[in-house]
Amino acid sequence: MVKKAGAGKTKSKAKSGGQNGGAARGSLAVSHHAGIIYTMVLVAASDREMTDREMSSIGQDVLHLPVFEDFDQNRLPAVAGECAELLDSENGLDDVLDVIARAVPERLRETAYALACEVAAADGKVSQEASRILELLRHRLSLGRLVSAAIERGARARAMRL
Repeated sequence: MVKKAGAGKTKSKAKSGGQNGGAARGSLAVSHHAGIIYTMVLVAASDREMTDREMSSIGQDVLHLPVFEDFDQNRLPAVAGECAELLDSENGLDDVLDVIARAVPERLRETAYALACEVAAADGKVSQEASRILELLRHRLSLGRLVSAAIERGARARAMRL
C-alpha cells in the first residue's frame, strides 16, 4: 500500500462516519461490506456514468448474496455515495483502491473481484476504462492471473445474451 504525503488528513476531513460501512473520520476505514460495495461502484463509475443495469446489478448483489446478509441494505445509497465522493477527490482513485485493499479481508477478495466483474459485464460489453479498473483491482487485491481469468470468464459467461 502506497501512502501519499498529506493525503490521509485532507481526505479524511471530506468523509463522515457512518454505520455499517461509512468511512471513519481520520482513517478512511470502512467495513468489509463497504469495501466490496466500493469495488462495484468503482467499476460502474469507471466511465463516469453509472447505468441502470450497473446500479441494478449492485442492488441485486447486496440484496441476495450471503456476504451481505448482515448489511443494512438501506445504507447502500449512502455507502455508494461515499465512494463516489471519495473518487471525486484529488487522489480519488488511489484513495479508493487503498480503502478497498484495507477493508476487504483476504478471504473475500475473490468475491469482491467477482462482483466487480459482474458489474463491468452488466451492460453486455466491458469498456476499456472498466478493464483498466479491473486490472488495478486485481493488483491491489493481490489476485493471481489464473484466478482472475477464471472469475472474468465466469462473469462474461453469465452476462451473455443472444
